Amino acid sequence: MSNINDLPLATLQFYATAPYPCSYLSDKVARSQVATPSHLINADVYSRLVANGFRRSGMYTYRPYCDGCQACIACRVRVQEFQPKRYQKRSWTKHHDLDVTINPLIYSEEHYKLYHDYQKSRHMGGGMDSDDQEQYQQFLLQSKVNTRLVEFREGSLSPEPGKLRMVSIIDVLQDGLSSVYTFFDTSVLQASYGTFCILWQIEQVKKLKLPYLYLGYYIKESSKMSYKAEFEPLEILDHHQWLLHQPS
Repeated sequence: MSNINDLPLATLQFYATAPYPCSYLSDKVARSQVATPSHLINADVYSRLVANGFRRSGMYTYRPYCDGCQACIACRVRVQEFQPKRYQKRSWTKHHDLDVTINPLIYSEEHYKLYHDYQKSRHMGGGMDSDDQEQYQQFLLQSKVNTRLVEFREGSLSPEPGKLRMVSIIDVLQDGLSSVYTFFDTSVLQASYGTFCILWQIEQVKKLKLPYLYLGYYIKESSKMSYKAEFEPLEILDHHQWLLHQPS
């Protein structure tokens, strides 16, 4: 495991934020450690930061730095060894005919509406459900690294594109992909778009012949994050070492 003081990471500075309400555990207060300056964090440096447990939100690269809490654990899937579970296979079969388009970061009213509806449905009261267009763009459409915006649409027989069902933001790393954020149409009953998107990302990493899909942070106590343990084998970052997650 690389030491955070190794060059070029030693050229960065790291500061801790003030405490703020935790987005995932309602009774907790969170803090983050932020890497600066952002203009020095290129694709190669960012890859090393992600391997050290960092993550990106817009131009901010951070990792949890909470007082007295270590619930957020960086995690990644060993994609070459991944074997889908039965329900995951069903999700792949159900949605595999979605039309997929990989784009650079672009603003679209259609994307923003889907994002807004998703937040209202899944994260009401969490703050992001009130994001305006500028906040949305700062969160998802600003990046200094190798980032792609992926559209998933229903197939269409007409020249017009099919209905937008899901959008996923991914970063391309030296050793895999990092799943930044995904939002989807929650109005479709019995859909499993989120599961399908991770399966699609795993397939992309396999095609690139790279080892890992980084899924951000695993939080056992949060239903919003605990699903990540379903994608095995899953590694977690424990005291600067990547170890195989052992299901409890």
